[in-house]
Amino acid sequence: MADRAKALLVDDRRDNLLALEAILQGLPVQAVAVESGEAALKQLLVDDFAVILLDAQMPNMDGFETAGHIKRRERTRHVPILFLTAADRDAQLALRGYAVGAVDYLTKPFDPWVLRAKVSIFVELWTKTQQLKAQAEATRERDAQWQRLTDLVDEAAQKLRSGAGNAPAEALELLEKARWGT
Repeated sequence: MADRAKALLVDDRRDNLLALEAILQGLPVQAVAVESGEAALKQLLVDDFAVILLDAQMPNMDGFETAGHIKRRERTRHVPILFLTAADRDAQLALRGYAVGAVDYLTKPFDPWVLRAKVSIFVELWTKTQQLKAQAEATRERDAQWQRLTDLVDEAAQKLRSGAGNAPAEALELLEKARWGT
């Protein structure tokens, strides 16, 4: 299980990335900042993220196109995207953001405490999901071990029922394996 949630910060302006990193300071999340949609897509190939804070308007590949790529990938389609933009002039941009899979669309300047609260919720959800995955894996391992033990006991019982000359010794050997989980 990954030990700490990560937030992917995507903005073509370095000062905006620094501001976002400062806003997230003190939260249980590691900020990973990149300056383009292309860099974001590359980063998503190597890391898992609890949330993506994505600037809508960037040169080359804008946030909408980036989000479209993110949502088409099996590995990243469930990562929540919060669009951040200075463009408040057009309600259609917000609708476009939601259409490509964003969970929220915030216009700058936004309240840093609101952004922190939203990121905190997604980090908490990610953390709970990781815990559930770890519990499911532990349950699968326990079930597999239980099946191996059951098979050994069944095999020992079969040996005893067969009554062959060496059956009791072979059955005891199998039960010893079961006892020690080997």
